[in-house]
Amino acid sequence: MGFDPWDAAFVADPYPAYRELREQGRALWWEATGQWLVPHYADVSALLRDRRLGRTYLHRFSHEEFGREAPPPGHEPFHVLNDNGLLDLEDPAHARVRRLVSKAFTPRTVEQLAPAVDRLARELAGQLLADGGGDLLTVVAEPLPVAVIAELLGVPAVDRALLRPWSADICGMYELRPDEETAQRAVRASVEFSAYLRELIAERRKQPGEDLISGLIAAHDEEGRLSEQEMISTCVLLLNAGHEATVNTTVNGWWTLFRHPEQLAALDPEKLSTAVDELMRYDTPLQMFERWVLDDIRIGDTVIPRGAEVALLFGSANRDPARFERPDDLDLARADNPHLSFGAGIHYCLGAPLARRELTASFGALLADGVPPLKLVREPRWRDGYVIRGLDELLVEF
Repeated sequence: MGFDPWDAAFVADPYPAYRELREQGRALWWEATGQWLVPHYADVSALLRDRRLGRTYLHRFSHEEFGREAPPPGHEPFHVLNDNGLLDLEDPAHARVRRLVSKAFTPRTVEQLAPAVDRLARELAGQLLADGGGDLLTVVAEPLPVAVIAELLGVPAVDRALLRPWSADICGMYELRPDEETAQRAVRASVEFSAYLRELIAERRKQPGEDLISGLIAAHDEEGRLSEQEMISTCVLLLNAGHEATVNTTVNGWWTLFRHPEQLAALDPEKLSTAVDELMRYDTPLQMFERWVLDDIRIGDTVIPRGAEVALLFGSANRDPARFERPDDLDLARADNPHLSFGAGIHYCLGAPLARRELTASFGALLADGVPPLKLVREPRWRDGYVIRGLDELLVEF
């Protein structure tokens, strides 16, 4: 089986195809989307830090100068929202926005959220237990990070049901070759979510609170403050990146544990953070990260010209035997584990500490003393989509 992100069998298990790609070379041209695939850990890690590549090129070139077509005008609301977020900014704008966001989203912010994260995880696990089981995706995995991000932003409880559908529709645009229907859903969600946040920001300007939006409004330095659009894009990115990875690591992780009962039986609850990192390495929630080539680069014997796009294969890098001993074995006690699931370089995930906290709380609540062991009801199906890879459901019982 070759590399084919639209094939259900590949999506269910892409790792044999990654092995083939690593054997074939360091940079492989893929005609289907006009990208260079980069499958090796050392190259992916280095290119994440290489300033000759960027998430955008518009800080240096116009679309015409870069040899690319501008997005359709009808997609503009999505691109305005997306392009002003930390993930798609490049320096100097990225450094300025990240510096200001970091003034509001501090390690202390995560510490203050910790009791709420633990409480929510216990409540959701308790609900699953009271029901005698159910869909772990919808009962535990999705509600926890959405509730935490809502708590962080100060979104009222009555509005929280809006967040997950908005996020899912926007994230559809990160898949390969999204169709026009997907694009229109993303545009609609971008407009609605932006309007909602604009109202929330206006309320916090009048009446600041202890939430992150109030912190973003107050954050300033010698270069000024965040624009309203930068605040909106930051909040949306926190939801999208902050909960998609957590949701998929939770359900993909449990599916991995069910397939490795000996590892599940030996899991030390005191070392959950180590186990969570191994689950993220073993079955990576974000399989691909794309970057533009701003100046010619060489990968091995291949020169990739300015204007090209590279697809950094996180899932392959995290299984590279050149970096990980026995990479295809799940080892929940693996100590040497510099996986790339949170990225690297200037775009390293700002919310990584919060994601780890949520994951350890979620797994811990279902592995706690007095909670009967979970059992899989039936083998799950994988959702359509490869870049953000997750299960359609995960039915369990106690």
